[in-house]
Amino acid sequence: MNYRTLGATGVKVSALAYGGSSLGSAFRDIDEAEGIRSVHVALDHGINLIDTAPYYGATKAETVLGKALRGVARERYILATKVARYGPTLADFDFSAARVTRSVDESLARIGVDHIDFIQVHDMEFGDLDQIVTETIPALRKLQAAGKVRFVGISCLPVHLYKAVMDRVDVDQIQSYCHYCLNDTGLADQLPYLRAKNVGIFNSAPLAMRLLSNEGPPSWHPAPAALVAKCAEAAALCQARGADLGKLALQYAMANPEMHTHIVGTASPARVLQNIADAEAPLDRALLAEVLAILAPVHNLTWPSGRPENNRA
Repeated sequence: MNYRTLGATGVKVSALAYGGSSLGSAFRDIDEAEGIRSVHVALDHGINLIDTAPYYGATKAETVLGKALRGVARERYILATKVARYGPTLADFDFSAARVTRSVDESLARIGVDHIDFIQVHDMEFGDLDQIVTETIPALRKLQAAGKVRFVGISCLPVHLYKAVMDRVDVDQIQSYCHYCLNDTGLADQLPYLRAKNVGIFNSAPLAMRLLSNEGPPSWHPAPAALVAKCAEAAALCQARGADLGKLALQYAMANPEMHTHIVGTASPARVLQNIADAEAPLDRALLAEVLAILAPVHNLTWPSGRPENNRA
């Protein structure tokens, strides 16, 4: 397992991270015991970053993770979770200082730890950026001063929002999803800015929430039809070559050392082992070129998320 340093934090994380959304049954109903084993397998094979959120499974993911981490030495893992999003609708967001403060305490209790390494503002495109800058992040800094969290970060889908917020307030880390993968490299355009800010970078969903898989995406996936069709074409090509599109997607993302860690969600121990093997296998550059050619017409095609004003670059 390769390890990379998360910007100015000095924290060394595994290049492959464990995504906790699957523990909340985001992609399928899980067997809890199997999900717990998947966490143990990840830790035993060198993965040291676990990312989750209260939103995943309406707190189920954090609850199951807490069971998995019971008895595990705290220094064996780096824990990241989130605040401000608690359900699927706009009414389920709350970026107020009081709520995010309470949220951290709730997460600490559910997971059974005395501190969180990285606390992140979840899907900040659904909030008022002024409130996030002047209220949410300052509240999290107070929790940092109190020793409940070590670092403060932000997450969202529209990549231009990182600069919009970080021009006004400092953060330690960002999490982006679906924007550094085979079909979309929008996050790469932000790298000079992020490098100058010396922040840690979590690249989540390098398989684009299973768009880039031979199995195809779940029914709820928000991708436009043209993007879904091109990804299916790429998957068919890989299958015809006896290859796996998900493996290629993971290898492609992980080849960029400026993306410090790549979060992949699974509640399957076997899948954890497969992801590790895929990450370490040699990249088929000829197949990569063919797949990139298929995806070229839909490169950086994305979907709106959050408030309309937050989707305008």
